[in-house]
Amino acid sequence: MARVDVTVRGGGIFGLSVAWACLRRGARVRLVETARIGAGASGGVVGALSPFAPGRWDEVKAFQLEALEQAPAWWSEVAAVSGLATGYGRVGRLQPLADEAALAAARVAGEAAERHWGPGMWRLVPATGAAWEPASASGWLVEDRLSARLHPRLAGAALAGALQAMGGELVLGEAEDEGAVVWATGAAGLAALSADLGREVGRGVKGQAVRLAFVAGDGAPQLYAGGLHLVAHVDGTVAVGSTSETEWEGEGPDALAEGLVARAVAAVPALAGAAVAERWAGIRPRARSRAPMLGAWPGRPGHWVANGGFKIGFGVAPLVGEVMAELVLEGRDRVPAPLRVEASL
Repeated sequence: MARVDVTVRGGGIFGLSVAWACLRRGARVRLVETARIGAGASGGVVGALSPFAPGRWDEVKAFQLEALEQAPAWWSEVAAVSGLATGYGRVGRLQPLADEAALAAARVAGEAAERHWGPGMWRLVPATGAAWEPASASGWLVEDRLSARLHPRLAGAALAGALQAMGGELVLGEAEDEGAVVWATGAAGLAALSADLGREVGRGVKGQAVRLAFVAGDGAPQLYAGGLHLVAHVDGTVAVGSTSETEWEGEGPDALAEGLVARAVAAVPALAGAAVAERWAGIRPRARSRAPMLGAWPGRPGHWVANGGFKIGFGVAPLVGEVMAELVLEGRDRVPAPLRVEASL
């Protein structure tokens, strides 16, 4: 490759998305991943792209909404250029309501959704008793039409394929930094930034999930019940997750992963007897602000940070890629204040 304009370090969802957005703007891009694509939390199994509750609107929720609205066209282009499936689908989501108090709160939230998400994106629907439906003590469910699902590993492979199809350089191993350098190295990157600045700006949080062999049907909605995301994927599995642990003994799956199966069956009885296809555990990067961390690396000219996706990384990745590409290549800064690097200092 001729001279490189941007080196992106990290082959997770943020690194891949930033590299793709830079390529689409005509930049010459090198992506460096020392292990494998999706080696960290981006190689997980859940892929729940869900909005925060619409009440108490703020800049983070507005950023997430813009990203979720951008996602269908963005992922469609990735699939078209790479020739690979991403597993993306705007399938919506169902959530059970436990009692009259929850039903009343859902009506209030629906008014906020009407204001911020737009008409028809949030509604109350009666439970039907269908197999792919969470049990609801009140007999009512919230249906939101903004939620989507994405197959994390398929999406990562498709983005890597799109990068190469567009002439980007993908290095598995080590390579020199050239041009602007964007650090999207997950939990390890947060630790490195913390060490450089002499204060903790974020840390890893362990998450665990399972995949069950269960065909929920084409276009089955995402479910959120009992504190779990249940996501029906295009490969004939249902992903269930996830846990959050700030302290742990080993990085692999353990008893918490086993407990997810029982919780999933309690939420959706149709899953009883489904075989466990995989138990997964990984370390997710959580910035101190709990929001993504985007912007210049303090005191290191020409170096940038795109990190801290934590639980919403896949959902906001398209917009993270676009705003970082604009910032690095054009000097145009539209990163909201709560997502700036300074918010976690």
